[in-house]
Amino acid sequence: MRKHLIRALLLGAAALPATAYAQEAQVEEEAQPAPDAPEAAEGEGNEIVVTATKREQTLQDVPVAVSVTTAETIERAQIRDLKDLQTLVPALRVTQLQSSANTNFIIRGFGNGANNPGIEPSVGVFVDGVYRSRTAAQIGDLPDVQRVEVLRGPQSTLFGKNASAGVISMVTREPSFKFKGSVEASYGNYDALVLKGYVTGPLTENIAASVAAGINKRDGYVTDLGYNGKANERDRWFVRGQLKFEPSDALKVRLIADYDKIDEVCCAVVNVRRSGATTAIEAIGGRVNNSATPFADVAYTNFPSSNKIENWGLSGQVDYQVGPLKLTSITAYRNSSSLTNQDSDFTSADLIGQNVGDVDIGTFTQELRLNANFLDMFDLMVGGFFFDENVKYKNTLTYGTQFRPYVNLLSGGAVTQLETLVLGVPVNTFQRAGQGMFDDLRMDNQAWSIFGNFDVKLGNKLTLTLGGNYTKDRKDVVTNTVSTDTFSALDFVAIGGGVIRNTVIAQQVGTALGLGAPANATQIGGFAVAQPAIYSAIVSGATTFANANATNPAVNPLLGLRPLQFLPPFLNIPNAVENGQTRDGKWTWTARLAWEITDTVNTYLSYATGFKASSFNLSRDSRPLASDLAALRTAGLTVPNLTTGSRYAGPENAEVFELGIKANWGIASANLTLFKQTITGFQSNVFTGTGFALANAGKQSTYGIEFDGMVKPTEELSLNLSLVYLDPKYDSFAASAVGDLSGTRPAGIPGLSTTIGAQWNKELGNGDRVILRGDWHYESEVQIAEGLPAFIQRNALGQVTSYQPAFDAARPFTREVSEINASLSYVMMNGIEFSLWGRNLTNNRYLVQIFDSVAQSGSVSAYPNQPRTYGATVRFKW
Repeated sequence: MRKHLIRALLLGAAALPATAYAQEAQVEEEAQPAPDAPEAAEGEGNEIVVTATKREQTLQDVPVAVSVTTAETIERAQIRDLKDLQTLVPALRVTQLQSSANTNFIIRGFGNGANNPGIEPSVGVFVDGVYRSRTAAQIGDLPDVQRVEVLRGPQSTLFGKNASAGVISMVTREPSFKFKGSVEASYGNYDALVLKGYVTGPLTENIAASVAAGINKRDGYVTDLGYNGKANERDRWFVRGQLKFEPSDALKVRLIADYDKIDEVCCAVVNVRRSGATTAIEAIGGRVNNSATPFADVAYTNFPSSNKIENWGLSGQVDYQVGPLKLTSITAYRNSSSLTNQDSDFTSADLIGQNVGDVDIGTFTQELRLNANFLDMFDLMVGGFFFDENVKYKNTLTYGTQFRPYVNLLSGGAVTQLETLVLGVPVNTFQRAGQGMFDDLRMDNQAWSIFGNFDVKLGNKLTLTLGGNYTKDRKDVVTNTVSTDTFSALDFVAIGGGVIRNTVIAQQVGTALGLGAPANATQIGGFAVAQPAIYSAIVSGATTFANANATNPAVNPLLGLRPLQFLPPFLNIPNAVENGQTRDGKWTWTARLAWEITDTVNTYLSYATGFKASSFNLSRDSRPLASDLAALRTAGLTVPNLTTGSRYAGPENAEVFELGIKANWGIASANLTLFKQTITGFQSNVFTGTGFALANAGKQSTYGIEFDGMVKPTEELSLNLSLVYLDPKYDSFAASAVGDLSGTRPAGIPGLSTTIGAQWNKELGNGDRVILRGDWHYESEVQIAEGLPAFIQRNALGQVTSYQPAFDAARPFTREVSEINASLSYVMMNGIEFSLWGRNLTNNRYLVQIFDSVAQSGSVSAYPNQPRTYGATVRFKW
């Protein structure tokens, strides 16, 4: 059916009469520029117009480290969403992990936020000036996009919402007062189908409107032999409408409404290291992929991992110009909700019955700013920003039908013996199907900031910029988490102490009675009556011995069961010791000197600071700080098997020294940036195999060089080169999830990233064009993870004895990226285009991330990257 639809669309587009559109196709795009969203990004190279500083400037003139990807490049390179953008912007890295709702953005090696709804990302994402606070609201097809600007380094004085690592700013086309639009259809391997359309035009003399819509479908490229289905599919659609009202030259109002939906099976995980736990899974009838062939695109789960995500939003922007003053107001409300269910053991055995996450995030933002220009010497921008967000997160994690047989096999039947011989409870009391942990977590977040920039010309060639931002942030968290896993609530020190005591009593009474074996309960009772003094001495000695050896694994065999206590009781907040609140405030600032050396060469030197407020650990792994444990014990608030960890991570504080040089010689342009960027208190969020460890790194710094350039040796040919060199280091990180990382290189940050591209745009004799485009994206080899927490060596009490095994386990897993993308387009004068395209043409495969396999000690799991994709597109523009 889908193939017939494609054929009909292609034939229909080809049959459109060329003459009906020839005249309009030759009319140039009308220019309706607006300071925050010009109608078209004109020019090439450093002549591209950007709004990175909240006013129109060319890339050559803007004294900020920013990369710009235009709408044409996005079309020719087949950039489908922000995840694909990293192949064109080497300083940017985008990863999608646990679900379709979790995408992590990293700039210059700094970034966090995925897989934990309590964490705002360090990289801020804005669409038409509206802040998108969570990744579920950031991944999606790029509708009616005009350009994407990636600002590198902390951005506090330009954006009200402080971003400590950088900003991704998407700018879409404003509605036009001239009727025009486009439709396109693509078909590719894995039965991929993409349909998109955009239309804009006038409604009245002063009101213009536009509508963009699209659908993106694809079969999964991973075969799941557990439930005999496909994973890593695409099934998403969007619609976006805009109104522009311009009653006069002084006033412009822009209203935007959008809705998008995702309903797909994602994201497949493969095993990359077996262990004894893998053998145990196979012994109970489960299956796991062959760890020697992780890129065979074969996985095993016993049910599809579903992702149902909805995003919608409303925004209104008002621009009012009075002489040299321009007032801008942007008001927005957004809602992002996701309902996911994952087979988190990633095997065909029914170990995890369900892992259901239900997230609902409502966000209101208001930005108000004033721009002014005086005497052609002074530029002023001051503003205020208000942010109000409510996060609701429910999670249900339960054991499946095969979890108990699996645990009994791992323990050699010890759990059953514990039930029958020690505690006297029915068999299968513990770790039954349906037992688990049930989370209900809420967070209210309010923040406001005042910010501004002041530019003063110190002559014709020199400009001084001073900027500041004060941010105040408050978060309040309430948790209601219940664990019904009674096994995880058992105190094996106390229970084991009782077993030791009773064993010693039975042995000594048996010796006293000359039995040659331990006495039974009847014999002990009779001896206690007959010999009370001796029995009292035996009991006293046995008690002393038991107390001294209850924590000795050589004497207390029950301590070996502690690693099987996966879901211990949860201490909820707020409580009498922990108020579940954070209150943060910080001044950040910018100082920059820009010098126009010649008409073709500009340079700037800047210093900037950034700030990100505290983030809460909204997961089942949220644990009290070690500093609060004594007070909790005094208040009688502790629960069985309570461990310490992190409720929240404190603020991130960033600073960057930057030297930039920009040159534009017409046929060539180049930008070079040298920088040192540091984040103190970087919020590290690491998966531990059962939950997330959120902690502040003491200090992380990166020295770097960034270069991007373009040259046009002929009118038809353009060549591009982007290159990033990074030298990152944990200056101090003593309390990471895998031990002291101070002085080491952070994992996942390649030393060298580069993209080399070329485009040949040849006009034919009949006015049609042939456009050939290709690019090669390369990232040098890098270790994927610093360490794997489940491999940390611990004693029977859970105390760390060595972190080295965690480092050793992660060391073999590295990543090197080498992807080639290309497209060939035939563009006709009548507006019809035909394209053939391919991404990752050499089928370069690598592991995006690794982690400890869930409830499988010694096993390692991973997310592989996407294989080669290719297809054809037909597009019509008028």
